[in-house]
Amino acid sequence: MRATLKLTASVAYLILAPYSVQGIAAAPSFDEFREPIIRLNSSVKPRIVSSQDREFKTKIIEASKLNVNFAGHYILSSFGCGASCVMSFALDKESGEITWLPFTVCCSESVETGVEPLAFKKDSRLLVITGSRDEQGKGIYYYEFKHGQFISVHQVER
Repeated sequence: MRATLKLTASVAYLILAPYSVQGIAAAPSFDEFREPIIRLNSSVKPRIVSSQDREFKTKIIEASKLNVNFAGHYILSSFGCGASCVMSFALDKESGEITWLPFTVCCSESVETGVEPLAFKKDSRLLVITGSRDEQGKGIYYYEFKHGQFISVHQVER
């Protein structure tokens, strides 16, 4: 009986292990998306152009006073928009242009797991999102911020 259980467990491991490792191994790293940091100490005047920009103008102006924290010369800012939901935008510290994340992020279980819904670095164009996008699906989603757009580069659905 023990030999059968060990054999079954071994076979299951050999069959399933590549799938679990595949998602992790293929996940991009911050180092793959390095961006030189541009030192900009003064606040930037945001270019408020869209209706969404106007609706959240106060949040944008507050963020414009912060230091660069994303993709070399951007400020990535997030704020709550529901019980466990956040909205985010990237503000170009050089030009004042605003790029909104095209979805809200929720249900990251950050309290239970300690994993924040958004992970990013000031010297990388990679944004890692954990949770649900627009309350649909659930997983870890990887985006490259390039030419003012968030471009999906990898995802691991849960």
